[in-house]
Amino acid sequence: MLRLAVTTSSETFERMRRPLADRGVTVEHLPAKERAIRLTDDGESFDAGFVYPTRLMEGGALDARTPIPWVNGREAVLTSRNKAGVIAALSRAGLPVPETRMVSNPVGEETVVEAVADLSFPLVVKPNSATRGVGVAKVRDVDSLLGVVDYLNLVHDYRATGDKSYLLQEYVPDARDYRVMVVDGEVVGGVERRLPEGLGEGRWKHNVHRGATATELTVSAEHQKLAVAVAETLGIDYLGVDLLVADDRTVVSETNARPTIDHEKYDADFWDRLAALIRETAERSKVE
Repeated sequence: MLRLAVTTSSETFERMRRPLADRGVTVEHLPAKERAIRLTDDGESFDAGFVYPTRLMEGGALDARTPIPWVNGREAVLTSRNKAGVIAALSRAGLPVPETRMVSNPVGEETVVEAVADLSFPLVVKPNSATRGVGVAKVRDVDSLLGVVDYLNLVHDYRATGDKSYLLQEYVPDARDYRVMVVDGEVVGGVERRLPEGLGEGRWKHNVHRGATATELTVSAEHQKLAVAVAETLGIDYLGVDLLVADDRTVVSETNARPTIDHEKYDADFWDRLAALIRETAERSKVE
């Protein structure tokens, strides 16, 4: 049996264990946080890891102690987490993205106002590297924009804040929110995220962690092609690609290199493809 280290203990870990065991992969929890790590002892040996820890310092310590070949290593996680970098890379590759400006603090109000001078309100303000919709706001005019920026400035004034940047982004009205999953260059399914009846009034964010539900999606050929192109452009083997789909256009809003597995809504061969990618990752490290 191949030994797979998984640093998360959430739904993904529990959902992986049995189907991967049936395919010759033993899933084991390797905690990367809320523990003491003995840096001078050898760590356990694993054939591969899934996915690099979200806390990069702890991940670096674990990796230095006992190197692990990762499905989505440190570079993949960093690439996807940097929303501005993703937008810039996809735009350069000719893939559709929302009009976006990156602001790196500290800057004065005049810089913020100038950055959005050629954009139309409402706009979306989002921290560059946060997840699950944390800190994302929609603003309708310059005054409300500067009010949200005031709060970001307070956070960024704290010296321990690592990422002091945020995005000012075009708002795509009446867009459907899709997550398309790509595994090793192939689309294996997708979901549409919606706010349930009674919760959607006055709300526009569709994060599952904020109460939205994910329903199985038949991914069109056009969207499959786009999602695969995104994964290829970023060089990430296992990727959730978030699409905003309006009547007249589709744009890539974000990507996630640490997506929760929602296998019941994916293609029947999802686990076969994932197991194959894990084995390929383990074998690749032996060659190197």
